Amino acid sequence: MKTIENRKIGRYIVSFIAVLASAFLQAFTMQVFLTPAQILSSGFTGVAVLIDRIAELFGMSFPTSLGMIVLNIPVAAFCFRHIGKKFVVFSLMQVFFASSILRFANFQPIFDDVFLNICFGGFLYGMAIVIALKGNASTAGTDFIALYVSTKCGKSIWQFVFLFNCSMLCIFGWLFGWVYAGYSILFQFLTTKTIETFDNRYKRVTLQITTREPNRLINAYMRQYRHGMSVLNGYGGYGKGKLSLLHTVVSTYEVRDIVALMREADPHVIINVLQTETFYGGFYQKPID
Repeated sequence: MKTIENRKIGRYIVSFIAVLASAFLQAFTMQVFLTPAQILSSGFTGVAVLIDRIAELFGMSFPTSLGMIVLNIPVAAFCFRHIGKKFVVFSLMQVFFASSILRFANFQPIFDDVFLNICFGGFLYGMAIVIALKGNASTAGTDFIALYVSTKCGKSIWQFVFLFNCSMLCIFGWLFGWVYAGYSILFQFLTTKTIETFDNRYKRVTLQITTREPNRLINAYMRQYRHGMSVLNGYGGYGKGKLSLLHTVVSTYEVRDIVALMREADPHVIINVLQTETFYGGFYQKPID
């Protein structure tokens, strides 16, 4: 019982560190790279910046830090039931930390070149989102929507989030100039590609496992995972001894733990990991908690 509680506390600590690091990197990127380049960030943060810029046209002000919180509350209330309470709470913590750091920090720009700001800003902003996702949280806003839909359909939809951001940036370009809107779309593209490269929650692989101890491996696997497994019995081409080929499809983020489990059950096991481009049929996707 203590072991389970210790693991839960450990996961909470990891999530807290992840959202804090993500918030710091997000705020740092916005002040150091985005603001000097006069471009918008993604999602609800970008919407908050856009609202502030529109308010300035009428001689008013709507702080970005306040907008980030106000825009996220309705979506968070919906996702609290449909995604996971812990996930939503830590995501809102990330928004609170990021908005607080934005309000009180004063990071200075590094580059005068717009293109360098876009390249470094796009990559680092994407990494801020990835760090939050790795900690089982997010930067809220459109991340909530993307993860909710991805959980339902079992695949990443970041490309659709990119299209939403492009639509928002067209409004920005119409109001403030197409040059900076173009810069912002390039920034969004780099951010989206960074997320798709490093976030592997919805990527799948096929494991081909060759063993002389099929029952031992199957029992160990079924006790911890809810994926199905197929078994083909045969013999080795060299030694002519009996061998079994186990076949299963899993999420990329599960591979390391499954390989460790298989090697513990059979130290002589051979495991081949294959990329799975398309998969049809029932697949258990572990819920976000």
